[in-house]
Amino acid sequence: MEIDDIKRLVELMEEQGVVELEMEDHKGKIRLVRENHHAPAPVPASVLAAASPQPMPALAVTVPHAPEGQAVESAPTAAIAISSPMVGTFYRSPSPDAKPYVDIGTVVEKGDVVCIIEAMKMMNEIQAEMRGRVVKIPVENGKPVEYGQPLFLLEPL
Repeated sequence: MEIDDIKRLVELMEEQGVVELEMEDHKGKIRLVRENHHAPAPVPASVLAAASPQPMPALAVTVPHAPEGQAVESAPTAAIAISSPMVGTFYRSPSPDAKPYVDIGTVVEKGDVVCIIEAMKMMNEIQAEMRGRVVKIPVENGKPVEYGQPLFLLEPL
């Protein structure tokens, strides 16, 4: 990895609010940690630029309570989030003219590819960590995503 690549990674970390970044490719491995950040707590971010990325563990989601008289868009309280393991661009299908990997109501198995995140010109397949039914897709196709941002909400089966 060249020094210009490292400088660009640091700039991206600052722009996107990433506190920690770890990346590995055929040239080697790098880990960057920002000490002077404004995040409430350090959150580890693993970015694997390898051909077969490791999926991110699913996270539990809690539904907030609304003040009286206001409605909250709710998801099932037992919903599990598939969160973005990296900063990048979210794609629901392998190509613009292909069918999406999953839709609302689709049942996914552990290891099924649910989307792609493009990061630094690398297409990273994101896999389901558990069996479940997709109940919500809170991200629009082609939009940027941040580390830890929920991509899908699954109802465990």
